[in-house]
Amino acid sequence: MIRVFIRENFQIRILNEMPKDIERENILWVDLFSPTEEEKENVEKFFNLEIPTKQKMEEIEVSSRYFEDEENIKINAFFLVKEGNNFRNETVSFILTIDTLITVRYRELKTFSETAKRILSNPKYYENGYYVFATILEIRIDSDADTLEFITKEINRLSRIVFTGIDITQELLESISYYEDYNMTIRENLTDKQRLISSLLKSYKVPKDLREELRIMIKDVNSLIDYTNFNFDRLDYLQNTFLGLINIQQNKVMKIFTLMSVIFLPPTLIAAIYGMNFHYMPELSWKFGYPFALFLMLLSAVLPLYIFKKKGWL
Repeated sequence: MIRVFIRENFQIRILNEMPKDIERENILWVDLFSPTEEEKENVEKFFNLEIPTKQKMEEIEVSSRYFEDEENIKINAFFLVKEGNNFRNETVSFILTIDTLITVRYRELKTFSETAKRILSNPKYYENGYYVFATILEIRIDSDADTLEFITKEINRLSRIVFTGIDITQELLESISYYEDYNMTIRENLTDKQRLISSLLKSYKVPKDLREELRIMIKDVNSLIDYTNFNFDRLDYLQNTFLGLINIQQNKVMKIFTLMSVIFLPPTLIAAIYGMNFHYMPELSWKFGYPFALFLMLLSAVLPLYIFKKKGWL
């Protein structure tokens, strides 16, 4: 699918195909969503450039993430997407050529529909494709901030569960690991944005009035990265606390088993002695021998309990 945003007398017109009778400087934004080979060829021919393949978009080398020549700026940027209960970084390609922005993506992203709404509501602001790209970045950073707020709330919830010690289960440890992975994914996303905004600030092609906006964006991104580091520290602390509580619970169980062993050891010894049935055991012919043996076993069990209680071991 292709959407072409064209400037006409301070208004924006959207086409679903590449026009042939429009001047290049009038095209503000070309949005390619899961494009066909024909759509890609039409855009390449019109702008005289190469549209990256999906495989090339996902390369992680720094030179593949940001490249600038005399005419174009090519950027591959991460966008956080949700798949079921999991999150991953989806790569979107941006090509800034003269005054036009070309985007290539293979997923439906809310950021792009929100950007389109802003363009249609305030077309005078968008002088060229750089302004569109800045809006996409701004919306994406706001979305990442909201995601971090959600993660922080969930970490607070896990903290309350851990420190009450009521629901210390394997599911809780899995939740901690889940949000640790989630936080790691968004940190990777933010680090990628930090790198590309830094590169844009060094480019002479970026309009001067957008530079201040980019400086504000990179400050926001830096603060969000610091927040992800803070979340990592909290999650590590929670995980260590959780494992510590598990060890305490296990020690309590082992303590009970140890005490029970100590308590029942003397009665077992007495029972073993009187179970030998030697012929010359004086208690065998004694009338009160059996009650006497039971009394000894009971006394040997109660006495350790009394000693443990007095020393505070129970």
